[in-house]
Amino acid sequence: MKNIPDIHFTAKPLSSGNVQVKFYIHQGQKTSYGYLLTRSDCSEEEILDEIRQRLARRAESRLDLLRFTFKNQWKDDHQFFLYSA
Repeated sequence: MKNIPDIHFTAKPLSSGNVQVKFYIHQGQKTSYGYLLTRSDCSEEEILDEIRQRLARRAESRLDLLRFTFKNQWKDDHQFFLYSA
């Protein structure tokens, strides 16, 4: 069974019409925080799902050695930032 992290977030509306989400992830002794840029019409559940999906995508990308080549058009996610505290 996977260890499901505890995610808390706050949302701040921007003048562009988007929403900046600052989130905290508490997983055991490890704490991380980050930012996500999303649409203004997203519900709280949609925001949590988006954070979980991007965390899963980031975990999968650590195993992908093709990200170091230019053949597969690898792109960084400039709307999702994650830092360790």
